[in-house]
Amino acid sequence: MPRLAPPRHPHPRPVRDVPAAPGPQARALDSVVRTLFDVSWNEARARITSGKVRVGDVVRTDPLFRVRDPALVSLHMNAPKTRTPPLPDGAVVHIDTHVIVVDKPSGVSTVAFDETETGTLDDRVRDWLSHDGRRARGGGRPALGVVHRLDKETSGLLVFARTWLAKQSLTAQFRAHTVVRRYLAIATGLVKSQTFRSEIVQDRGDGLRGSRVPGRRGQSQGQRAVTHVTALEAIGGVATLVECRLETGRTHQIRIHLSEAGHPLVGEKVYIRDHRGPELPAPRMMLHAAVLGFVHPSTEEDVQWERTAPRDFEETLARLKTLG
Repeated sequence: MPRLAPPRHPHPRPVRDVPAAPGPQARALDSVVRTLFDVSWNEARARITSGKVRVGDVVRTDPLFRVRDPALVSLHMNAPKTRTPPLPDGAVVHIDTHVIVVDKPSGVSTVAFDETETGTLDDRVRDWLSHDGRRARGGGRPALGVVHRLDKETSGLLVFARTWLAKQSLTAQFRAHTVVRRYLAIATGLVKSQTFRSEIVQDRGDGLRGSRVPGRRGQSQGQRAVTHVTALEAIGGVATLVECRLETGRTHQIRIHLSEAGHPLVGEKVYIRDHRGPELPAPRMMLHAAVLGFVHPSTEEDVQWERTAPRDFEETLARLKTLG
């Protein structure tokens, strides 16, 4: 895959044989659960991470666990809740006394949407800190400050603050739009390099968040949103691998800008109301936070990290290349 451009300053269900082939063609567990039990991708992942799914006699909580023939998958909706699922190996990219940078897996909320949601990234990082012996001084639940979020289906780099100083500094940097954030995305159609500028409103007039339409009555004041998109590679004539650099960081900004331009992200389920093209197959929304950089709250040095896209992103990319 091309490198990024340089930065610019319920009840038990019956057990069923899984129709998966051996070797590299083995399927991810979330895909198997979705197919066998006719649920959405999010439901499949939620049932896996909450300990409701077994492969053979073993409870598996990793949605990307590779299921191989002759594995047996069963769904046990009355199974007790499991402990907070652990962070994947290598998920902690950087840690010091002020910040912790994490490579968030897809299918995990940054924070709980409501009181019933468990196993969030916030929960998992706190649990990791406790078990890693890096508990805050004085014991108790490790301190962790949320300064930004990634959508549940989005993978990639995210920073938490560990001190009051760090939270104040990072919050100010995000507010001033000085944090470096670059994403990899797979968008439908042939996308040209361009910059999108608009004002994002809570309701663009059809019940969805989107860009403010000049002259339309009843719209609230929007928030300035700027996304710089660079086309990296045309994929099979049906999609484009793009890099998106955020100048501002509004909720769903990348998804909105590309969708309104006629190029919704592959796997998008919300901002596709006006899209008349084919729905390309994908296990999730294809968006990955690849680069994150900021001024360190303590050292005041510029720090930056980069992480390649995960396996499901790469597999989707490879599959789309065969459609041309």
